[in-house]
Amino acid sequence: MDTGLIHIYCGDGKGKTTAAVGLTVRCAGRGGRVLFIQFLKERETGELRILSSLPNVEIRRGKGSKKFTFQMSEAELAEAKKRQESLFHGAVETCLHEKPDLLVFDEILGACTTELLDEAEILSFLQNKPAGTEVVLTGRNPSAALIEAADYVSEIKKIKHPFDRNIPARPGIEE
Repeated sequence: MDTGLIHIYCGDGKGKTTAAVGLTVRCAGRGGRVLFIQFLKERETGELRILSSLPNVEIRRGKGSKKFTFQMSEAELAEAKKRQESLFHGAVETCLHEKPDLLVFDEILGACTTELLDEAEILSFLQNKPAGTEVVLTGRNPSAALIEAADYVSEIKKIKHPFDRNIPARPGIEE
């Protein structure tokens, strides 16, 4: 690829990570190298199990938390922020040196809106990323500045979801 564009998959509906996984499979299927970074999640999922078996896909994950950020103490927030920043900075370094064809930042918007990552750093990276690297950001509530920086913005809107009826996530479907 000569021109790497920026995608945002956002909204309150199911399918943001699924869309990023689909693009990962498509890119790897064409021989592209993919760096798949997952923020705020630590639960084992089917998609990560299969992606890790693909030869051109590298997966890195941050450590999630059992608490929402508004439930965390100052010390817990500082530790969570440190972990997410370390994951982001490591991915940026790898991207700038190895220039993958696709870089996925899954749930980076959540890390940004909860102030575990600095939006200015994300925007700076997007402006200075390798020209041929396609970048995907997923999560909820992207800022106007992130939307402006993107070439694709797809909103996935929830109309109805089993979780609303207290049906938990199911292996192979939601996880």
